[in-house]
Amino acid sequence: MRTSQPQTIYLKDYKVPAFVVDHVDLRFELFEDGARVHSLLSVRRNPDSDGAEADLELDGDSLKLESIQLDGKTLADGDYDNRGEKLVVPAVPDQFELAVVTWLEPQNNTRLEGLYKSSGMFCTQCEAQGFRCITYFPDRPDVMARFRTRVEADKSAYPVLLSNGNDVEKGDLENGRHFVTWEDPFPKPSYLFALVAGDLVEKRDSFRTMSGRDIDLRMYIEPRNAEKCDHAIDSLKRAMRWDEEVYGREYDLDIFMIVAVDDFNMGAMENKGLNIFNSSCVLASQETATDVAFQRIESIVAHEYFHNWSGNRVTCRDWFQLSLKEGFTVFRDSQFSSDMGSPTVKRIEDASMLRTAQFAEDAGPMAHPVRPESYMEITNFYTLTIYEKGCEVVGMIRTLLGEELFRKGSDLYFERHDGQAVTTDDFVRAMEDASGRDLSQFRLWYEQAGTPELTIKDEFDQGSGVYRLSIEQTIPDTPGQTHKKPQHIPFALGLI
Repeated sequence: MRTSQPQTIYLKDYKVPAFVVDHVDLRFELFEDGARVHSLLSVRRNPDSDGAEADLELDGDSLKLESIQLDGKTLADGDYDNRGEKLVVPAVPDQFELAVVTWLEPQNNTRLEGLYKSSGMFCTQCEAQGFRCITYFPDRPDVMARFRTRVEADKSAYPVLLSNGNDVEKGDLENGRHFVTWEDPFPKPSYLFALVAGDLVEKRDSFRTMSGRDIDLRMYIEPRNAEKCDHAIDSLKRAMRWDEEVYGREYDLDIFMIVAVDDFNMGAMENKGLNIFNSSCVLASQETATDVAFQRIESIVAHEYFHNWSGNRVTCRDWFQLSLKEGFTVFRDSQFSSDMGSPTVKRIEDASMLRTAQFAEDAGPMAHPVRPESYMEITNFYTLTIYEKGCEVVGMIRTLLGEELFRKGSDLYFERHDGQAVTTDDFVRAMEDASGRDLSQFRLWYEQAGTPELTIKDEFDQGSGVYRLSIEQTIPDTPGQTHKKPQHIPFALGLI
């Protein structure tokens, strides 16, 4: 359990990880009284780090350590230091394999972080820092590894065993148990890991990509909800086609899965290839749902799918960069919803919500920049500023560059940083490099909190036919920020 006092973490203190993990081999043994997790990490020192002599430090939370091996040799108690939230192994070689076995009690996990069990089903939630509740790991988004996961459980109680990637092996075991092995060929941070085991109904469909690949679409729901998933699957297919046509982004795995469960503590989560949704965000029937509910489901399904590129293939370097994936993806799902319905109505809805809710956040004690400078608890920053204001900042870049250059910039961003963990500066730099525009002043939108206030005066000289427009900008003080610099605002007008 967590015993230490919360500490403030600052963006300025960021350092690259001392070690990188190239591959993670996981084996989950799921039982009624707990779960045993076997983890094999392929680790090497990070050549970009200045910690050439650093000890290996792994994050852990609420774990019972059963054994630890370094390159096949079992370590004695004196060979490592288990500090509760850190497992420290000193004097490790430059490259090695670390095998760790942990015991969990998912049925007693009321925090619903990591692996938990509810209503007879195992499920995970690892964003932002839940993977450390499963096994010891450098649980930070800039450590990206390839995962192979084997899940074992009783076949009658848990006929469906899911994890990230493609299913590469399955079979029966002794004592009525079975297993499925999943392999994800793309490197990902630990917060995108997912596992589900339960008695679920499977609905299948397919999607043919722009390059002619057939993608196996699977949706898993609790039996009583079997008739409520058609709209979600149709929405997914529309989102996949739209992302190809508008952003040139094709889906990369052979399988895409959606799981809908009642006992999920977030609305939805974009785990690589295995999106998990709270049932209320993805299930609907014509008999009980309104048009607004159908539109909301379409938007949420699209949002989580769009993360496959803007969040998964290219992810955030640290949690200060949360809007890198969330602001950009909200912008993409807003574009999608506009194209599926009425762009005017969608824009009015977004602007109304921004003015009534996000402006209030910007004017209150919790005001913070789109890219915060510090935090004590990262879950406090899943805010309207990160998501909705972050979306508007991306929208302003598109307005400044125009549709063609913005697409060129997004193409460059995805190509340049595929498989990397990057920053909002990297995103803006890709837009600059693709367009030839200088966005130095524009970066203040990521750095300064508060809503700019404009004083606008105009006059028209009937005799000379000259129209003059005067705009003055001020940004109110917010907690920790005063005397702010003016921000770059695109401004459009029409004369009638």
